[in-house]
Amino acid sequence: MPELPDISAYIQAIEERALGERVVAARIASPFLVRTIDPPLQSIEAATLQSLRRIGKRVAFGFDNDVWLVLHLMIAGRLHWSQKRPTLSARRNLASLDFASGSLSLTEAGTQRRASIHMARGEQALHALDPGGIDVLNATPAQFAKALQSENHTLKRALTDPRLFSGIGNAYSDEILHRARMSPVALTQKLDSAAIGLLLSATKDVLHEWIEKLRSEAAAAFPEKVTAFRADMAVHGKFGQPCPRCGAKVQRIRYADNETNYCATCQTGGKLLADRGLSRLMKSDWPKTLAELESLVEARSAKP
Repeated sequence: MPELPDISAYIQAIEERALGERVVAARIASPFLVRTIDPPLQSIEAATLQSLRRIGKRVAFGFDNDVWLVLHLMIAGRLHWSQKRPTLSARRNLASLDFASGSLSLTEAGTQRRASIHMARGEQALHALDPGGIDVLNATPAQFAKALQSENHTLKRALTDPRLFSGIGNAYSDEILHRARMSPVALTQKLDSAAIGLLLSATKDVLHEWIEKLRSEAAAAFPEKVTAFRADMAVHGKFGQPCPRCGAKVQRIRYADNETNYCATCQTGGKLLADRGLSRLMKSDWPKTLAELESLVEARSAKP
């Protein structure tokens, strides 16, 4: 799912290509993509795009008639820019905003259609679509601590809760926790002020670095290859690969459609966190440390 740095790159690229342009046509391949009926999608036709905002993991398009189009890409939605008007289909190009300068189209991989468009009229209606998480890049230490410890959750869950923090998801939370050398299952209300300050610093540093990196890439071309798995990430998507800090193999916790990646040496004092599926399968044989895991692997490899 595109997160804060990716959405920032999209917004910069769209601003450079379409800000101040009039909408020639607003087209969709399926009416189920638009989740609201008032104002209608067609209300932005002939209107001028005058602003873009990030609302959590959403892109908000503001037009000069006080109408907003709010796009949530979800997991598999991606944006594309073309000089030619694309042909729409329920299987590929799901929607398009056509300007005189080119067309911004939405695609969604897979068969599940989770991406959505909400229309809103005025600032109050736009605000109602905001999950409410704070903008961590502009948050004070006190604001960050208050949001983080408002409930007693694991760090992974807290960082990815859109009601607490705006725009952070599965990928960048892994990178933040690795940078801070903190366990993803540490409880928020057990952190002292020094640990909270360290986490805030790591959060801002990681997000700023990736925003600059992705914006730099977008300056040369529209960001067509937005992905949660990047070669220069430290741990996210790197299960089994060496940690860039200590060289130990990156571990993971799998659950539902997601997984958490972490370095046991750097983040958990060498302790392996229980993976629900493997823990249930191996029961008492589940290794508790990296050393136990390596011994188990070696023993199984030695069997004829």
